[in-house]
Amino acid sequence: ESTMGMLFPADAGPLDEGAYGIDIFYTEDGYIEDDDAEDMDYDELLEQMQADIQAGNEERVAAGYESMELVNWASPPYYDAANKRLHWAKELYFEGADANSLNYNVLCLGRKGYLTMNAIGGMEDLEKVSAGLSGFLNSVSYQEGHRYADFDPSVDEVAAYGIGALIAGKVLAKTGILAGIG
Repeated sequence: ESTMGMLFPADAGPLDEGAYGIDIFYTEDGYIEDDDAEDMDYDELLEQMQADIQAGNEERVAAGYESMELVNWASPPYYDAANKRLHWAKELYFEGADANSLNYNVLCLGRKGYLTMNAIGGMEDLEKVSAGLSGFLNSVSYQEGHRYADFDPSVDEVAAYGIGALIAGKVLAKTGILAGIG
């Protein structure tokens, strides 16, 4: 994964105080099956993610970073099945910070992977980010042959994880931590 680019509000730049930015990147891990989206228990998933973050704090601090806490969903997960887009936002607290942070994700699923738009800012940016993404998402689409609907099971690979793992983090899915969440 590497950044394809970043977006900032028209009235703010990357160095402006209080500005949020949207990191854009593409992950080609295969076709993401979305059949688990309707059955996900997002409250249970949140609890597991909170526990996982708490468990990683010792290692995080040893590496020279602040400990962190997943406070809650800033916006609960929502899967737009018609447009094959997964939305969710987390409210995070970093040790020593004056205010909580916002991490707002929208993933657009395609035939061979997904495009991520990850907005990072303060919790006060939630409404602005949500409104800005709504307009921006209308311009995001895959070309014919790369759309989710273009998946061909005879030649395309399927990712080893589904919707829940995208929200929690695919590394967790690969290590089996998400087994049984549903």
